[in-house]
Amino acid sequence: MKFGTKAVHSGVEPDPSTGAIMTPIYQTSTYVQESPSKHKGYAYARGANPTRNALQKSIAALENGRYGICFSSGMGATDAVIKLLSPGDEVITSNDLYGGSYRMFKKVFEKFGIKFHFIDLTNTANLNAHINKNTKLLWLETPSNPLMRIIDIEACSAIAKKNNILVAVDNTFASPYLQNPLALGADIVMHSVTKYLSGHSDVIMGALVVNDEKLHQELAFIANSCGAVPGPQDSFLVLRGIKTLQLRMERHCLNGKIIATFLQTHTKIGKVYWPGFSDHPGYVIAKKQMSDFGGMLSFTLKNDSLEKATKFMESVQLFSLAESLGGVESLINHPASMTHASIPKEERIKNGLSDSLIRLSIGIEDAEDLIEDLELALNLV
Repeated sequence: MKFGTKAVHSGVEPDPSTGAIMTPIYQTSTYVQESPSKHKGYAYARGANPTRNALQKSIAALENGRYGICFSSGMGATDAVIKLLSPGDEVITSNDLYGGSYRMFKKVFEKFGIKFHFIDLTNTANLNAHINKNTKLLWLETPSNPLMRIIDIEACSAIAKKNNILVAVDNTFASPYLQNPLALGADIVMHSVTKYLSGHSDVIMGALVVNDEKLHQELAFIANSCGAVPGPQDSFLVLRGIKTLQLRMERHCLNGKIIATFLQTHTKIGKVYWPGFSDHPGYVIAKKQMSDFGGMLSFTLKNDSLEKATKFMESVQLFSLAESLGGVESLINHPASMTHASIPKEERIKNGLSDSLIRLSIGIEDAEDLIEDLELALNLV
């Protein structure tokens, strides 16, 4: 089944009682049982809900996986993965990743005895140098947030498998439409469903997809036990959003290419970070493991300064200055003070994330209007 067809149909069946083509919102906390030993598979909504189950099946199908588990946020999903570990275990991850992941790893889980190594994983050889007997998890984010670095999922997964290390991939920036990490050797795929899967900036949710039954059982146990589960209303909204995922992603990618090319050739722009450029360090790998290059990009101004970057971000009209990404509307973001503010400045600068870096989430508006908005703002700096 092709992706667009799966997006419309997977996980969704007509309601058996009414024939409703959309999965109903089962707004209930508890389920009546026929007897103490006989029930219909539902007991309490923290453990399972029919609307959520349909969504989990849909997301799993999009990633070509067997099992999906939804959480109340992307960080809730990430939290569940780290809870697979024990004190003394070690994690290898990238030195360029979402600030919220960095904050959770450093501020929450390190104090429970889990050690994290933040290294340059664009060079796969670096991975071997940091693996030891305590390494239990490899956490990848590609394309990375916000510098759009590309990590070779297949090569890293092969090394991890030789060392009996779990591989989890944050696939938020790519979405299942552009990249399927399970097919490249990963064990776990994580999505901030809030972003492209939902697509309309009206839901907070996360998801994990796996193929291994035992791993699914462990993660489902954590979800039920710790309770970071989404409600049926949000599940319904994401099911609706997924139906147009392919159409939206096609437009995000098209607009992303147009805007990236416009910025690259503009006299007031310094550097543009977008993996679709042939001179991008990760272009060859991105072309191999992604079906297109997405609608996320970052850039700096030629006369680079925080003051000029701030003036630019305050001057745009169609691009909204806001957290998040992946919605139908275009957003502009200042990583140093917003999404990555929790990372110490010296760490940010060392890894290439300057105070003046600007990140764009390109929406599905008319590209000409977006270019005009950017041009007018650039004329003011």
